[in-house]
Amino acid sequence: MTTMILLIRHGETLGNRDGMFRGQKDFPLNENGRAQARSLAEELAAWRIDALYSSPLSRAMETARPLAEARGLSVIEEAGFNNIRLGDWEGRLKREIEAGQPELWKVWIREPEKLKREGAETLGQVQERSYTALMGIIGERTGGQIAVVSHRAVIKPLIARCLGIREPYFWRIHMDTAAYSILEHTAEQGFLLTLLNQTRHLKNFIREKV
Repeated sequence: MTTMILLIRHGETLGNRDGMFRGQKDFPLNENGRAQARSLAEELAAWRIDALYSSPLSRAMETARPLAEARGLSVIEEAGFNNIRLGDWEGRLKREIEAGQPELWKVWIREPEKLKREGAETLGQVQERSYTALMGIIGERTGGQIAVVSHRAVIKPLIARCLGIREPYFWRIHMDTAAYSILEHTAEQGFLLTLLNQTRHLKNFIREKV
């Protein structure tokens, strides 16, 4: 029996637009992000979604809401899909971190899987909590079609864990804001990635700076 998992990255925020580390700082969607969320809902209008899970942060919940409202569903908050905790980097410009903490910045842009900082999570910790959450949902909804709205620093480690991709994996997987990917799962064969970073519904929107 196949379970389909729709993995959705939230829409754009000012933190994305301005090049900030977001982490668990609660940036809401900006105007562009809200438009992206509406376009995503239109793109997926014909899709069956049995249950919709989201990170508790407002940018993810706002992205999930149009999908839920169109189907009469409630958005289920799942802490396992919350963004990575980045401690005192949250809400700060990336260029500020690059200038002030160049050695840690090098680790982030080269092998972020090895980055360890006081008060922050590692990507490995995020990977394990998101995978545990996903497997729990699959166990409850085997054979269904579920959607998960989360964050780049959750979805990329989660995909790597599901597919058995070894480190370094983070910069080898790309997810745009309001893009979606599809995983399928069976008990016999495990996970299969059938679509990565679908963005055809975002052609009219400004894209996030790298």
